[in-house]
Amino acid sequence: MAGVPISALAVTKGEQHLSLYQWNMKIAKHYFCKHCGIYTHHQRRSNPNEFGFNVACIEGVKVEDFVDVEMMGDGRSMSLVKD
Repeated sequence: MAGVPISALAVTKGEQHLSLYQWNMKIAKHYFCKHCGIYTHHQRRSNPNEFGFNVACIEGVKVEDFVDVEMMGDGRSMSLVKD
């Protein structure tokens, strides 16, 4: 997941295939593909002016190309190992 201001994220195709899921106070908005169930993006409860998005859902992006990824929360880093 990565984060951007709401104005910086646009669904360019397939929006009709997304399903919205909300619970509790219904502040956060979580979007999933209706067909395959992949979690695409969400409007954050902690910062409603920001989207978190699944980088793997961006056309042309290959998650396995990321080498060092900063972990949010505890400041640790992890390395993704390529086969």
